[in-house]
Amino acid sequence: MARVKSGKTNRARHKKVLKMSKGRISANSRAYIHAAEKNDRAMAYMFRDRKVKKRTFRVLWNQRINAAARLNGTTYSRLIGGLLKAGINLDRKNLADLAIKDVSAFASLCKHALP
Repeated sequence: MARVKSGKTNRARHKKVLKMSKGRISANSRAYIHAAEKNDRAMAYMFRDRKVKKRTFRVLWNQRINAAARLNGTTYSRLIGGLLKAGINLDRKNLADLAIKDVSAFASLCKHALP
């Protein structure tokens, strides 16, 4: 059996990790052990925050829809319920966009949604 040396492989792995950690402060961008630890943490946050981003945007859209609905004399829940009963299928992102950019179209939606 011959001994297997891993210098070339380890060097490539280290270079990959150090390249990903550019811009960090101190040893976090220079020392492999610290850089690898910070990269793992950063990747975990990236995965988590892709989900959180969707959640926070939906909250923002709901707030915008509620504010516009109240200007038209109704509430968020009554508006959404009315739209569902009227068979108008618009997602919250588009509703919020209408509420901001096209106020008259949103007002007409409110009239259709309310009995």
